[in-house]
Amino acid sequence: MTASLQSDRTGLSQRGRHRLRAVDAIEVQPTQNNGVPRTSWYRQVRRVSTWHRPYALTLIILDAAAVVLASYTAIYMYDQVDAGFRHDYSFNLVAYALLPLTWLIVLWAHGSYDRRYLGMGSDEFKRVFRAGVTITALVSFIVFSTRFSPSRLSVGTALVAALIYIMVGRWLARRVLVLARGRGRAVHRVLLVGTFAEAMEVHTAVTRASGAGLMPVGVHLTEGFAAGRGVKAPVPVYSGREVMGLVRELGADTIAVCGSASAEPGELRRLAWQLEGTGIDLLVAPQLTDIAGPRVHIRPVEGLPLLHVEEPKLSGVAWLFKNLLDRVCAAIGLLLLLPLFAVISLMIWVADRGPAFFGQLRVGREGKKFKVWKFRTMYTDAEDRLAQLVDQNESDGLLFKIKNDPRVTPVGRFLRRTSLDELPQIINVLKGEMSMVGPRPLPADDGDFLGDVRRRLLVRPGMTGLWQVSGRSELSWDDAVRLDLYYVDNWSLAFDLVIIWRTVAVVFGRKGAY
Repeated sequence: MTASLQSDRTGLSQRGRHRLRAVDAIEVQPTQNNGVPRTSWYRQVRRVSTWHRPYALTLIILDAAAVVLASYTAIYMYDQVDAGFRHDYSFNLVAYALLPLTWLIVLWAHGSYDRRYLGMGSDEFKRVFRAGVTITALVSFIVFSTRFSPSRLSVGTALVAALIYIMVGRWLARRVLVLARGRGRAVHRVLLVGTFAEAMEVHTAVTRASGAGLMPVGVHLTEGFAAGRGVKAPVPVYSGREVMGLVRELGADTIAVCGSASAEPGELRRLAWQLEGTGIDLLVAPQLTDIAGPRVHIRPVEGLPLLHVEEPKLSGVAWLFKNLLDRVCAAIGLLLLLPLFAVISLMIWVADRGPAFFGQLRVGREGKKFKVWKFRTMYTDAEDRLAQLVDQNESDGLLFKIKNDPRVTPVGRFLRRTSLDELPQIINVLKGEMSMVGPRPLPADDGDFLGDVRRRLLVRPGMTGLWQVSGRSELSWDDAVRLDLYYVDNWSLAFDLVIIWRTVAVVFGRKGAY
């Protein structure tokens, strides 16, 4: 090892494995923080990353405007909206000043402007909803505990409208933020600390989700230095450097400790002490991937934060409700779509006088085979011509895909671009062979599903799924399997609703459909 790696100021440990070690804040740099906590206001003004400040200010303005608009909506809808008020000025003061101010205070109290919850995930919207419940409880308490008797209908309308307008405003603000982050703005510059393999795994995860706003700017190796030599990496790779000096050199505002680099309890704690008051964030990325937040809980035991991972909930009342909802929606959808089915069937028959429907064996839940139905999009001799096109397969997995497949009819190309060819799968949903949302059904003639792929068979395949709203045919086989397994491991009714919502946008955008 070089002399720089042996120095106490390098930030690396020489005890067998070269793990992360924070610079000793007391002995080496007495001017730095020694773990004495500072006030939250001090840390706030010292924060290196400042994108959240103008963004939070924008949210405050949007939230206030949303409540004002909600008050105006109630006034516009009801004539007796000012019932209970003696003067117009007192009513206007409450509707356009006091109520918006109360909303802002309650939103702030629920952490709706906390930078940790802004820009990613559902926590921000959950906190807004809780704030709405608190406001409703507060107004109800005032109404029922005093002689004040406003129009209950108008008050309820104003509260519900305010919650809806705030949600919509924040959703639009987030879309703008995601677009800005796609251009490299409003991001956290992250230094990854750990082994080369662990750092690359975290790099792949955070760059895949550009909306998260995490932009790796370098990797600091704590061990396995040989693995980083001569290897092309998307970001610069360093070793034998002082962590804080490297952070300043790269202009990073966040340190992400990856995998086993966080295994030394004292060293990670010292690094956290050292970062206090510097405005630099500390993230810990454990070796626990593709597991959603609701399944992970922190349970501290004698100062040791233990991550408790719950089992996937693939049974119970919610699962029963999903199955019931599938059947009801399929039955209603089939009745409503019968005229469209007739039109499409006629178009296909007129094109080449062939059958309108095409059935193919697929593998369903627990490995049971079933025939999935689609509108026929290929010529009737498509199966016979498959052997001639095998070498042109553009898919790296079990599915056969060609972007410009010569076996597809002109009508079939239209049906595929609009995803109308998938509609007959409603029949499979009604029979209980498929679900509205789930992993994509794979062909049954590709043999047994081995390894991780078999886990997809724990649930019914779906008409739409996470893979469809994430790129469809443009995805690699590994990415498709990863998304399907993520759905199985993190299923919830709310997750299904999100996928259905995203499916609408994907279908109209015709992304990845061919």
